[in-house]
Amino acid sequence: MRIVCIGGGPAGLYFALLMKKQHPSHQVTVVERNRPFDTFGWGVVFSDATMQSMRQWDPATAETIEDAFNHWDDIELVFKGRKIRTTGHGFVGIGRKKMLNILQERCIELGVELVFETDVQGDQDFPEADLIISSDGVNSRIRHKYADIFKPDMVMRPNRYIWLGTDKRFDAFTFDFQRTEHGWFQAHIYRFDDNTSTFIVETTDEVFKAHGIDEMDQDQSIAFCEKLFAETLEGHKLMTNARHLRGSAWLNFGRLICDKWSHFNGQSHVVLMGDSAHTAHFAIGSGTKLAIDDAIELTRQFDLIGHDKASIPAVLEAYEEVRRVDVARIQNAARNAMEWFEVVGTRYADTLEPEQFMYSMLTRSQRISHENLRLRDKHWLEGFERWFAERAGVSPAPNGSVPPPMFTPFSIRGLTLKNRIVMSPMAMYSATDGLPDDFHLVHIGARAMGGAALVFPEMTCVSPDARITPGCLGLWNDEQAKAFKRMVDFVHQQTPAKIGIQIGHAGRKGATKVAWEGIDQPVTSGGWPLISASALPYLKHSDMPRAMTREDMDRVLADFVSATERARDLGFDILELHAAHGYLLSSFLSPLTNLRDDEYGGNHENRARYPLEVFRAIRAVWPEDKPISVRLSTHDWYEGGNTPEDAAIFARMFKDAGADMIDCSSGQVVKEEQPVYGRLFQTPFSDKIRNEIQVPTIAVGAISEADHANSIIAAGRADLCAVARPHLADPSFVMHEAAKIGYAEQAWPKQYHSARAQYVNNLARAAAAAPTGKA
Repeated sequence: MRIVCIGGGPAGLYFALLMKKQHPSHQVTVVERNRPFDTFGWGVVFSDATMQSMRQWDPATAETIEDAFNHWDDIELVFKGRKIRTTGHGFVGIGRKKMLNILQERCIELGVELVFETDVQGDQDFPEADLIISSDGVNSRIRHKYADIFKPDMVMRPNRYIWLGTDKRFDAFTFDFQRTEHGWFQAHIYRFDDNTSTFIVETTDEVFKAHGIDEMDQDQSIAFCEKLFAETLEGHKLMTNARHLRGSAWLNFGRLICDKWSHFNGQSHVVLMGDSAHTAHFAIGSGTKLAIDDAIELTRQFDLIGHDKASIPAVLEAYEEVRRVDVARIQNAARNAMEWFEVVGTRYADTLEPEQFMYSMLTRSQRISHENLRLRDKHWLEGFERWFAERAGVSPAPNGSVPPPMFTPFSIRGLTLKNRIVMSPMAMYSATDGLPDDFHLVHIGARAMGGAALVFPEMTCVSPDARITPGCLGLWNDEQAKAFKRMVDFVHQQTPAKIGIQIGHAGRKGATKVAWEGIDQPVTSGGWPLISASALPYLKHSDMPRAMTREDMDRVLADFVSATERARDLGFDILELHAAHGYLLSSFLSPLTNLRDDEYGGNHENRARYPLEVFRAIRAVWPEDKPISVRLSTHDWYEGGNTPEDAAIFARMFKDAGADMIDCSSGQVVKEEQPVYGRLFQTPFSDKIRNEIQVPTIAVGAISEADHANSIIAAGRADLCAVARPHLADPSFVMHEAAKIGYAEQAWPKQYHSARAQYVNNLARAAAAAPTGKA
């Protein structure tokens, strides 16, 4: 084959040498616009996993790169006059120029043709090529030419950054946060050779402009940064190698993804690789990793499928299918890390103490978890756990056991919970005329006995026409109250747990079948009239709701108050108002479902008017010493709907009205929603509201193990974690998770003590029998 790599960065060079090494008969050319052995940039960071792959595919290159590496284990935080250091993180860095020189030399050794000082205009320059690798960077001309095929999605991020260097040798990956009169700056610093360190300075666009940096030239910008970080630099200067750029060297990061990565132009197959296909923010240092992994995977697919011309289409299809998954995973983590630095000044820097700020920074991508930190630096984490426990009111003995964050108590108003785990309200669809029965008693009682600090029955409807399905719970008559009383008394008398009640009204999502008969499908008989903010059906074939009148509002408000009074008299410990998931109150909050043109529609204040009327009315009759939480859909996941920014506005309104907590869910407002799932995908919404609005929050969604909960609570992303489906699968979820992480202080019901030792021993035997992964 005749292969041409346009662009002499890591992707193009490494693919060229791998293909030439694997298949010496191929004619492989790399075309680069710069001069031989000339490049721009400072240092790059590698992961151990990428190096392991490089050792497998070309040991000679890997050995040369490793000989030039600078390795360090420590991360140091400089923040609010403190320096905090943790170890065990295992970074390796190398100068970008040094790395590319190594790859260039290896290409020459293997017989790859290197063509320099050639500015390629497009793929038409190589009509004889069978395969053209577009590795020409984030501003790829090839990608731009075929934009209608590749469908690139480039989003320019708001922060400004400048990529500098210094001759000070840093012995740790250092993050330095400095506050000015206009806001915060942060520096990302790491050494990459014997004499030089990368020094990236970043800030928000608002702070950048407030200091007039947009009017500064490069020398003035560098002088500003030297003065700002003078204490850390200790007299050393900052340097730039971007003199070739006109004007300011400050940049905005562009997040790039492409819908398609390959194309046949009529003569040659063209495929995107590296930054021309995707970008990952420097906050987790994965741009070079992605480029190298692209090159390895494309080479691997040629080895698997065939390395002749006829195999190219199948190879490119398989390459994209495999790489798209890993790139999405890395980009998701990079997005989390990037967004952390974008909001650090407004969300964390002014509110978190240095210890928790450090923890939040270390776990910013959500890829590093609590137990992963323990593996990296047990001493530091145990010190942090002690610090966290003391601030939660625990006073561990100097050498005594310290509870992990999820097992610390939490107090709000007069309520104190023994740990941070809540069993979410989950619809069971098993009531008759709203009446709880023995199933509900056993269901709730088992989870309360299983260690959850707070348990909720499913959303309890305030009237017969407030139900989602005929099987939903209700609290509108004395018979229901009597049945609930059994449940409340059992939890209080037989367990250390507390019990809450979530009250709501289904609105336009009511009169549907129970889930196993057809979720969201309208009942065929026995239904009831629906009401909502506006006359919009949930599904096209759902019953049409009536837009609520003032008379409807007054009646429903009275129903909420009546249910609250019953819940108060029954002794529930906490009340939650359901204003999420497209139900009645949610339908007022979302512009997708609220099309009203009166004082209850339009802007945020109007859309929140009726839900706040309901909230104030129930707060007035709920005991002063007991808290009320509000469940919100913090993202509608649909264009034109509420975003996390809108949710924060509503959260502040409810806080100002007296809400004690915000339960941060998302979605289910419109059926056409397009949620973006991922690891703890809803936790960032809780993080935003807790730390920007300064109100306690409950995190929900894909929280399925102690490691998740500990990470969320320790970082201050939520105060409580609501666990749903794992509690359905395991009523003793909390007790079992405590045993899995070796926390022995979690109580078991005295009747079950004989099983505890056996359970712990079985875990130990399973761990001992598990493969270690070592040869």
